Amino acid sequence: QVQPVESGGGSVQAGGSLRLSCVAPGYGLRNYCVGWYRQERGKGREGGAAINADGRITYTDAVKGRFTLSADTATSTLYLQMNSLKPEDTATYYCSINLALSSYDCYAGSWHDFEGYWGQGTRVTVSS
Repeated sequence: QVQPVESGGGSVQAGGSLRLSCVAPGYGLRNYCVGWYRQERGKGREGGAAINADGRITYTDAVKGRFTLSADTATSTLYLQMNSLKPEDTATYYCSINLALSSYDCYAGSWHDFEGYWGQGTRVTVSS
């Protein structure tokens, strides 16, 4: 399988917006549990947003109402629109295919249970 490729990270001030993109060639986005997780240096993986094979999208409480996940199944591209960014959103964001979760169990808050594929990550830095 080809590794997903993320882009769109950068540095913004608090309250700003960024849009992350992930191209996952070879993955039918409607066949897997896919999503974005983030990880800050020295900390564990934190789920953000996920979409299951039926198109159900979920978010963790930390990003709900501010982040929007969308998927273009025709191009196997996943997007994460991030608005009202906060300094605590600073992290490296990874697009991932989570093989450990079935479509039924595919929730953004379940990413502590992870096995699968992820990209190289894209860095997001939010300054106060």
